[in-house]
Amino acid sequence: MDMTTQPGQPPGRRGTIGRPYSALNTRLILASIGLVIMVAFAVLLALADQPVLAAIAAALAVVAVIDILVVIRRIRIRHREDPNRRYSVFE
Repeated sequence: MDMTTQPGQPPGRRGTIGRPYSALNTRLILASIGLVIMVAFAVLLALADQPVLAAIAAALAVVAVIDILVVIRRIRIRHREDPNRRYSVFE
């Protein structure tokens, strides 16, 4: 058994249950797209005189910003731990 694979985890997967590896670059791209879309929706809904829906879209934009900040923090930590390794978009 590979030392990086935990019982019940698919073979070849990295990380553990306590310290999983996330596709941080992909998550950053998706959160950025979500931020742009939610800001656009919030503006359009505010212009359409739908304040409740605009507030919901704005709240989701804030969630996207928080996710982006968390991902950037994790990318920096990962880079400090292994500065010579290059990660693809899907790692």
